[in-house]
Amino acid sequence: MDDTLDKISNLYSHNLTEHGDQSKAVGWPTADSQELRFEKLTQVIPEMDDSFSVNDYGCGYGAHLEYLLQKQYSVAGYNGYDLSEEMLSKSKERLKDFDGDLTLINSSKISTVADFTFVSGTFNVRFDSSYKKWKQFIEETLTMINESSNLGFSFNLLSKYVDWEEPHLFYGDPCYWFDYCKVNFSKQVSLLHDYPLYEWTVLVRK
Repeated sequence: MDDTLDKISNLYSHNLTEHGDQSKAVGWPTADSQELRFEKLTQVIPEMDDSFSVNDYGCGYGAHLEYLLQKQYSVAGYNGYDLSEEMLSKSKERLKDFDGDLTLINSSKISTVADFTFVSGTFNVRFDSSYKKWKQFIEETLTMINESSNLGFSFNLLSKYVDWEEPHLFYGDPCYWFDYCKVNFSKQVSLLHDYPLYEWTVLVRK
């Protein structure tokens, strides 16, 4: 698994060099599609007046925090995790004016507890890791995320409801992952599969 994670780190570092800090660097063809993903993931947050903290697992260049601030969410703390040191350096540069607690961590292991955790696209690329091993990696990571999220978390995956599949990507059965979260993490689970992208989003509230 470490070899796969190293390949993922190299991929996104290369993408950042090639495309700069824009949506294509993190695998999304347009800024609109990236924002739509943020919109769906952020629905895990209920209407609340209090500020909250965030773990962003696979934060890229920090675009999800920028989205939250643009939408006037009160973010008190942001912990961004990424395998690419170059992405984290770009995050530090872009988020320098954030007035909350900012922590950027180069690791696949979560070491901070936050109110909400977001995972956008992080599980999509598996390279030559087997479907079984990558599925197990996702399950173990979701367990870690659940333990590190006080109020809830959300994640997306490419959908099995597609006409064809790229061999190096992971496509998730939405029914399986809905059930997995419902059985293991919370009774309050929502599946969003009604937006115009070849993927779905699961929201887990506590």
